[in-house]
Amino acid sequence: MTNLDRRSFLKAARAVSVVAAVSSSATVKAFAETTGAGGPYKLPPLPYAFGALEPNIDAQTMELHHDKHHAAYVKNLNAALKDHSQLASLPLEELLVKLSDVPEDIRMTVRNNGGGHANHSMFWEIMGPPGGAGPDGELKAAIDRDFGGLDKLQPQFNAAGGKVFGSGWVFVTVDKDGKLALVSKPNQDTPLMDGGRVLMGNDVWEHAYYLKYQNRRPEYLKAWWNVVNWKVVGDRYAAAKAGKLAI
Repeated sequence: MTNLDRRSFLKAARAVSVVAAVSSSATVKAFAETTGAGGPYKLPPLPYAFGALEPNIDAQTMELHHDKHHAAYVKNLNAALKDHSQLASLPLEELLVKLSDVPEDIRMTVRNNGGGHANHSMFWEIMGPPGGAGPDGELKAAIDRDFGGLDKLQPQFNAAGGKVFGSGWVFVTVDKDGKLALVSKPNQDTPLMDGGRVLMGNDVWEHAYYLKYQNRRPEYLKAWWNVVNWKVVGDRYAAAKAGKLAI
């Protein structure tokens, strides 16, 4: 290779490296802007593949729900708090308890998007591929005590979810003594805003089910029980009793 050829080759290689670096940087930046990764609150990764909950929840719904809807809540929450570093430094559950301390001009944005971030972070965690074991141990005992058993809890939970007007959530809450209760909330509100703790909950916004179930929310509510990860719910119950459950 002549000196001229060598210089031309090195020049081209440097140009390719620069383009690759810029492209990589742009990709990372675009991802950060989409998911809110550049702010204090982060989009948690989905702990399973998009199609892992099939046939109960379809892969396309899971991808849109996690990568678009939840990511938007995180992005909007970070944007709302970009000039409020003290609030942005709070753990999410503490921020939601202190909504009255949030400036009025961003309070509703923080309420909606902070609640959406908390609710969905819990939601992904408590689901898993169908076919897992049911509740056992202390969790089963608590469900038996407070609801009369899982077969009694499920229709009560589904009925509460079916009665949510428009968009919202249905939750099972747990107090420091381990007592369970059924609560429904509108929009992206969460029991965390009242100082409560969420054991588990189901999303009854249309974006959670409409691609597969259309207007058949009761059918979705019934099918959802097939993907509850009772091992995780049991761990959340133990953490709540130990005072260590966050969102």
